[in-house]
Amino acid sequence: MIVAPALTDALPTANQAPPRSLIDAYVLSGIPAADLDPLADGILMEHQKEWVEDQSDLKIARKGRRTGFTFAEALDSTIIAATARSAGGDSTYYIGDTKEKGLEFIATCAGFARHVAKELLAVDEFLFDDVQPDGSTKQIAAYRIKFASGNVIVALSSNPANIRGLQGRVVIDEAAFHRNVAAVIDACNALLIWGGVIRIISTHNGALNPFNELIKETEAGQYDYKIHTATFDDAVANGLYERVCQKRGWTPTVKGKAEWYLKIRRSYGSRVEAMREELDAIPREGDGVLLPLAWIEACSTDEYKVLRWEPPFPGFVDMPEAARRGEMLMWLMRNVMPIIARFGNQALEWFVGGDFAMRQDRSAFPFGYVGQDLKRHVPFLVELRECPYDQQKQALFWIVEQLETIGTFGGGVLDANGNGMVLAQESRQKFGGERIVELMPSAPWLREHTPRFRASFEDRTMLIPADKDVRDDCRQFQIIGGVARMPQHVRTEGTDGGKRHGDAGVALLNFHAATMRGGGQRWRPLIDAPSPPSKLDQDWIPA
Repeated sequence: MIVAPALTDALPTANQAPPRSLIDAYVLSGIPAADLDPLADGILMEHQKEWVEDQSDLKIARKGRRTGFTFAEALDSTIIAATARSAGGDSTYYIGDTKEKGLEFIATCAGFARHVAKELLAVDEFLFDDVQPDGSTKQIAAYRIKFASGNVIVALSSNPANIRGLQGRVVIDEAAFHRNVAAVIDACNALLIWGGVIRIISTHNGALNPFNELIKETEAGQYDYKIHTATFDDAVANGLYERVCQKRGWTPTVKGKAEWYLKIRRSYGSRVEAMREELDAIPREGDGVLLPLAWIEACSTDEYKVLRWEPPFPGFVDMPEAARRGEMLMWLMRNVMPIIARFGNQALEWFVGGDFAMRQDRSAFPFGYVGQDLKRHVPFLVELRECPYDQQKQALFWIVEQLETIGTFGGGVLDANGNGMVLAQESRQKFGGERIVELMPSAPWLREHTPRFRASFEDRTMLIPADKDVRDDCRQFQIIGGVARMPQHVRTEGTDGGKRHGDAGVALLNFHAATMRGGGQRWRPLIDAPSPPSKLDQDWIPA
């Protein structure tokens, strides 16, 4: 099976040379190009054959434009519809993103029926009764051809509401461009109960589109779809240019292929991301995205961890102070201390960023340093869910104090919006105004720091924990009115089922800003009389 294009530094360009194909082999062998028959091995190119031969119940095709997956699916649908039910035949329902595509698909199937199945079929236009969620019925235009087997191929002119009521094979074409592709995909899953199959075919429509999310989740093992990929270059290597020449009456040549290939790639002009999305099956991030997905993942490492705390039992907030402090200290000793201990002999300068929350979102505190390699390392990021204020303060102060015993604390930038203002102020009072910034980000501050934050990911000079929630939080930054920020309306669902507002992304931006300031001097109040550790803390240190 053709492998998906790798997201490496060697991304496709508008001026690259075309891949080798049939015409190159003919020229080298000395056979005249006029004798080349691109259909000698059949009407399907290699990637189309692989698609038809794979009879999995669930299949996805991510493709470059005009690579022929829909054509191959039309042939497969025709053969299956012409087959008796007792021999595995079935009906097919085609759902395109436009009425014109539905009519084109059904006409292609009718042509195959005449030449392959030897059935002379007419396209029948009818009204399909589409049952709406409220129980009412809406009639939508549809096209149909009926086979002697009793099976049909139906092309629906728009997204039906009652896909769940269909039975047979369902083909969703250009899925990424449907009005509500997520709902369409979810509804199709009900077909599997009665032995139906699902084919999803599409070019990409952005990295955040549900079609791309479905592919990524399938690759992560969350779905059982078989993924096929064919880029424009794959199709060219498999004979696309030679087929175009045959259809247009051109004589194929190596020079002609190069000119044709470059004309197509250069037709996108400066829209390089659009070219890569439409030809190379690489989803673009969108004009307003600050951090492309590939950059975030390239800066993520399994060596660094996210440490997540949540209330150990219901009603934790109402427990006595001693119990709350003891539980938090025990968690810190078991989870955070082992990581800090690994850096005990390196005398590093540590920094922290903070994004505060108490109920709906997460408090996030990334701790890290600037290494000898001049990269910003975040060995651990602490996330607190539904954590009482006192325990947030306890955790932050405890970690900073431990870091000061193995190195120095350069400072931090802490969110001072809402209730975060209190924690930021108390941190400033404890660790010094030269080291702690109480941040209420303004447009000028964002203009100064977000480009540098972006550059650290582009240059891969930022190393963060490899974590889905952290990655997705970083993806939420949008450029709004020329300024990168976390939109107020953003609410995503974390892996724990809770709501997030880009929490880790904001905290990492603040951490980066802290490292840009450099370290401040160790600070003590005028009456320099630090109190000894409390009996309470000593009692709760686990053996």
